[in-house]
Amino acid sequence: MSEQAREFALNEFFKAPQHLQQSDQTSATPASVTPALHNFHQWRDHLPDRAYSLLTFALLLVIWYAISAFKVAPELFLPSPAAVLRKFISVADEGFVDASLLAHTATSIARVLVALILATVTAVPIGIFIGLNRYARATIDPLIDFYRPIPPLAYLPLIVIWFGIGETSKVILIYLAVFAPISISTVQGVRRVDQSRIRASLSLGANRWQLIRYVILPSALPDVLTGIRIGLGVGWSTLVAAELIAATRGLGFMIQSAAQFLVTDVVVMGIIVIALIAFIFEWGLRRLQKILVPWDEKT
Repeated sequence: MSEQAREFALNEFFKAPQHLQQSDQTSATPASVTPALHNFHQWRDHLPDRAYSLLTFALLLVIWYAISAFKVAPELFLPSPAAVLRKFISVADEGFVDASLLAHTATSIARVLVALILATVTAVPIGIFIGLNRYARATIDPLIDFYRPIPPLAYLPLIVIWFGIGETSKVILIYLAVFAPISISTVQGVRRVDQSRIRASLSLGANRWQLIRYVILPSALPDVLTGIRIGLGVGWSTLVAAELIAATRGLGFMIQSAAQFLVTDVVVMGIIVIALIAFIFEWGLRRLQKILVPWDEKT
């Protein structure tokens, strides 16, 4: 069953009790209300999923505004949306801690992208090697499983001792956080390759490298791209920890500096900027996944 057919069946399953409930309540509902309810349900069913997402964010914004307007929380702990917007304009124009918002953002994006590229070009070949070779699986896989659950802050002091407080230590910290999801997803993608494709390629005379290039890698590519998406999210979450290492620029450094002086509006603004950038990257990777693997129904 395709993904679209499965979603349609699930939607019909969950809508069925509502229709039964509506039929049971028809006798108790006034005749003037029934057409209005029918129109509401019809409008709700035709509303796209993106509209529900926008409504969710709009509701959160309204709740945030109401909390600040009715002084439920002090301005020091939760600034209003208007205050955060004013601070965003101010920091974008005048900067914060000797750097503009654009400079902080560009520095953080560069660190994450460098770590992501390095992790991709190393984790994908290693993941393919682990998936194809039982000796590699027995030797390398336990090492990845050993360090993967460790929080980045736990080995942050060791990285500082080994690599200093420059850019290298920050990139390595993010790299280690991104490497594990990509390698694990690649291994799973390789293990799920249809064996009939491998046997057919071997019967046609394909060698090992042709098998990897034309059969295994395209089949595992959906899982690889999913691992890259997960790794990118983990990299952004590790960014703040990486920029604790004697940084002078970066969104994480800006948030930490603002928190030390209780400049809460800058903290909230930095969190929102990080979330927006991560959302844009996620959206771009989803579009890229649809272009590169159009045969995958999950994309």
